[in-house]
Amino acid sequence: MEIADHRNSYEILAPHYDAAYAALNRSAVDLPFYLDQAKQSGGPVLEIACGTGRILLEIARAGIAIDGVDNSPSMLRVLRASLEREAPDVRKRVAIHEGDMRSFRLQKTYPLAIIPFRPFQHMHTVPDQVAALKTAAAHLQEHGCLALDVFYPKFELLTQGIGEEKLELEWADESVPGRIVRRYFRRDSVDKIQQVFTGTFIFRTYEGDNLVREEMESVRLSYYTYPHLRALFLLAGLEPVEEYGSFSKAPLDNSATEMIFVLRKQVVAPSRRRGNHRRVPGN
Repeated sequence: MEIADHRNSYEILAPHYDAAYAALNRSAVDLPFYLDQAKQSGGPVLEIACGTGRILLEIARAGIAIDGVDNSPSMLRVLRASLEREAPDVRKRVAIHEGDMRSFRLQKTYPLAIIPFRPFQHMHTVPDQVAALKTAAAHLQEHGCLALDVFYPKFELLTQGIGEEKLELEWADESVPGRIVRRYFRRDSVDKIQQVFTGTFIFRTYEGDNLVREEMESVRLSYYTYPHLRALFLLAGLEPVEEYGSFSKAPLDNSATEMIFVLRKQVVAPSRRRGNHRRVPGN
């Protein structure tokens, strides 16, 4: 049996990513929301942390120009291969860039930037979180919007099952007839102070009952409370114009499963502009 173990490289995750989330039917959940945002904006769109292009390609197929940025060569390699299989008119609408969401600058602004499916949760410190949001804000046109989502934390579940493997998904390996891939997840630790949990994805490939390959990749994700996010938005010069608890636009309340925001740059009131500042009594 072949064993592969990588740490935070996405070399293991990238080749399995599209098959896994097709099996999960994830695009039925979030794609309509982001596609609608893209259509409303008229394009072009900037997708930050575009990965293998699950969202990006659908926006391009809808006739909207889109730039994608990601810091993982492995994920972008899969995206470029997928793009080569698209029609010429779709390929013309897509530009791909390698860059860090905390620091890249494309010298271009957009009516819409998106950060779909939780890449923002890969920012583990307040300086990194603010830097990523400021990067997005720097690429917005005057009335442009940023749309992003993070999961709604279920605190009662965070520390359950530490060290246990759970089977999440199964799909056929189309490259080899008769092969099945099963994805397991093991929660390894939770840091309640820094609000970060770590886990390991385990991919096991079977031919019949025989395990022929095992691959592992670790993941480290931040989780957020609502006030935490609102403070980060404030620090980055952003303000919510829409917020939802699901991709069907349910209210963001105690029954929420997601925290979804559409943000814009803060509008500075005339009384607070430079040269017209009013001093607060007692300060």
